[in-house]
Formats: sequence, C-alpha cells, structure tokens
Amino acid sequence: MPVWLRDYSWRQTDSAVYLSLPLRGVRATPANIFCTDQYLKVSIPPFLFEAVLYAPIDDTNSTAKIGNGIIFFTLYKKEMAMWDSLMIENANKEKLQYLRENAILKAHEKAKEEAEAKKVTKQEHKKYALEATMKLEAAERKRVEDLKEQERQKVTRELELWKNQQKDIERQKRIQGEEELHQAVEQLRERKKDKINKPRIPNDRSSKTRVKPTKGPGSDSMFSDNLKEEQLPAPRSAGTIKINFTSRVFPTALRESRVAEEEEWLHKQAEARRTINADLSELEDLKEEEKNPDWLKDKGNKMFATGDYLAAVNAYNLAVRLNNKLPVLYLNRAACHLKLRNLHKAIEDSSKALELLTPPVPDNENARVKAYVRRGTAFCQLELYAEGLQDYEAALKIDPKNKIIEKDAEKIRHIIQGTLQDS
Repeated sequence: MPVWLRDYSWRQTDSAVYLSLPLRGVRATPANIFCTDQYLKVSIPPFLFEAVLYAPIDDTNSTAKIGNGIIFFTLYKKEMAMWDSLMIENANKEKLQYLRENAILKAHEKAKEEAEAKKVTKQEHKKYALEATMKLEAAERKRVEDLKEQERQKVTRELELWKNQQKDIERQKRIQGEEELHQAVEQLRERKKDKINKPRIPNDRSSKTRVKPTKGPGSDSMFSDNLKEEQLPAPRSAGTIKINFTSRVFPTALRESRVAEEEEWLHKQAEARRTINADLSELEDLKEEEKNPDWLKDKGNKMFATGDYLAAVNAYNLAVRLNNKLPVLYLNRAACHLKLRNLHKAIEDSSKALELLTPPVPDNENARVKAYVRRGTAFCQLELYAEGLQDYEAALKIDPKNKIIEKDAEKIRHIIQGTLQDS
C-alpha cells in the first residue's frame, strides 16, 4: 500500500505554478517523475504523489529540479489565468480514473511520435551519410582514374621517345656501316691498282712450290672442323630427381590453402571430439532407463509433485544433456527454478523454450503460454514489472480467454501505475 504525500506547498502567477514536494529521506531521479499536460505523478516507493491539475500546462517547457530533499516543479500554464486550486477537487473516482488513463495514453502517443521522429531523423542521417560516402568514393575513383590516365600518357610518351631514339641509333649505325663499306671498297681498289702497276719478279722456287689455295669462309676445311669439335659442349650426364609431396588433410594444395584457419578448425574439431567422448564416458555408468530423456522427464515431474525441486532439476539437467531440443524439459526446469528462487535461470530456461517452440503453431500454444507466464513471473519477482507485463500480454494474445492471466496482468499494471489497492 503506497504512502500518499500530502505536505506539499505551491504558489502561482498568471503564467506559472511553483510546486515544492518534500522527499522524506528518499532519493529521487527523473525516472520517478511522470508529467503530462494535466497529470502529475511522483512515485518513489513507498511514497506516492498524484495530482490531476486544475488546468492544462505546457509539459514540454515545464521543469523539475531535484535537490536538498525537495523536488521543485515549475509548471507553465497554457492559458494566462489564476487557478482556484492546484488540483481538481470534488471529482468522482470515474472521472479521475478517466483523466489518469487519458494522460497515460497521451504520454504513450507522445513517446511513440518522438520515437517515429527519431527513426525518421536517423534514416535521413543515414541516407545523407550514404550519399556523402558515395560522393567521396566517386571522387576517389575519379582521382585514381585521373592518376592512371596521367601515368598511361606518361608511359606512352616515354615509349614513343624510346622508339625515336632507337630509330636514330639504327639510322646512325646504318650510315656508319655504309661509310665503312665504302672505305673498304676504296682500299681494295687502291691495293688492286698498286698490284697491277707493281713489276713482277720471277722466282724459280716460287714457281716450283705449289701453294695450296685457302678456301673462303664459306668452305669447309680441316682447321674449321677441329675448331667446331673443340667448341661443342660435352653431353650431359643422366640423373634422377626425386620429388616428395607434403601430406595434407585438406584437398587443396598447400600454396592455395589458408594454414592458420585450417589449423584452428582442426583444433576445434579435436576439442569437440574430446568433449563428446568425455560426456559419453560419464554416461556409460548410467542405467539403461536413465539414458532415456522421456523417462528422466517423468521422474522430474514426480519429484516436482512431491516438492523435491532440487532432485527434479537434476533429472531435467541429465535429460537436457541427452536431448537439448525438447522445449518441455526447459519449461519444467524453469518451473523448478521459480520454486527455488533461481529467477535468472528461470528466465534463461523460459527463453530457451520459446526459442525451440518455433514456428508458432496451434499445437504448441499451451507450451508458449506457460513459457511467457513463467518468464513474466520471474521478471516480476525481480521487480522488473515492465518486462513481466510484456510477457503476460504476449500470453494473453495467445490465450485471450484466460481469466487468471488477465487478472495477474491487471495487477502488474496497477503496480506499475502505483495504484495497487489491497483486495
């Protein structure tokens, strides 16, 4: 039952209302304050302050300052006028409830609009960033293409220059060769002319001696044959080259492989095999019926019915080790964890069950309802009422005629609103 804060003070002008609210030794944060245009609420368990304002205010520009054990509100009026009181007086409960719910609905709509605006702004920023990135990439590509074109033109000019230089060198060599040939012909003519003009002296020895004429460079002779034989290389000696190939696990060649990734994969495979072998060695000592997940599930159900929740958890644990694809094992173990106050483990098992209960079909509706209710219960026991209410509402969507779930969801809503009354 909340404790209502009554000792507040307020004053006003034509344009604003100034409200001081003592905190009584508790610490407040902006999350404890909820304000709309005509509804103000401060919920700091166990204290509660609620006011349906006399006239609408500008909740966007209004402020709240927390300090020295006081919350000081500055509420700007939408219309310039003096109020007869801070809150609406002599209003029946139905009207106050309507104003309260209307204020909460407006706050939700405003939050939804702000979220949509943020989403649109984020998309615009993302689009702008993408366009800017595309422009930068296009500019970078153009710069690279220009550099390539400049380099290509430079290489083309250098190649043309080299070709022209080679042509000039060949032309000079040809001219020089023609000049040398011309000089050789002139020298030969001079020698021939001198030989004709020189008087011939007879010599008996020379006439008797037979000189063997020398053959030209194109003819074969003994000297040229010997020279050719000396210049020929010796035949190569025969030999055998042995090639060894590295043995590999993967079919690709070593030069085409990724050694680091392959070694990591082999290491992970070996670790997995060792883990599986260890689990199998541990399960060898079990009896034949203890290796059956269904038998273990039934055993866990019996233990749960007798109140031995820890033994039931052990049975479900062994069943999960044997078959981790049965959602009912996680559902039943979540129920045991709720009894043992292992709330985080109950949330994990319920979430795992919901993950396995896909796709949602009529056959698994009952199991999905249980999973949502058990996870929502764990959230509420951890005082995470907003998350718990979401799970209860998800269960109601599946089973809208379930009065128990509907009643529990309504209680959670009252707790969140701070208006839960003793039944």
